[in-house]
Amino acid sequence: MSNAEKRGKRQVLLRPSSKVIVKFLQCMQKHGYIGEFEIVDDHRSGKIVVELNGRINKCGVVSPRFDVQVKDMEKWVGNLLPSRQFGHIVLTTAYGIMDHEEARRKHTGGKVLGFFY
Repeated sequence: MSNAEKRGKRQVLLRPSSKVIVKFLQCMQKHGYIGEFEIVDDHRSGKIVVELNGRINKCGVVSPRFDVQVKDMEKWVGNLLPSRQFGHIVLTTAYGIMDHEEARRKHTGGKVLGFFY
């Protein structure tokens, strides 16, 4: 997705598709980093077509999925994001998949999925 964004493409095809990827994309869409996306069911693992709007500088995944407590959140923001003003870390928590700001508001920790800015 980052590569297509750098090349100036308007849309990109992601495969295979999963529930986690869809939730990650919904998080990006909520913050306005991508446009619409549609899931193409090909009776296999599926594909996702994402409309890009030129706002992504970088998006990535963090593997392994490290545990993050609420008190350690600031350390992860400092490590993964270029500045505290923009960018989001996506976490999977007991309350579902959300960004680090929403997790801090709900006062919950979780595992780091990835980041985008």
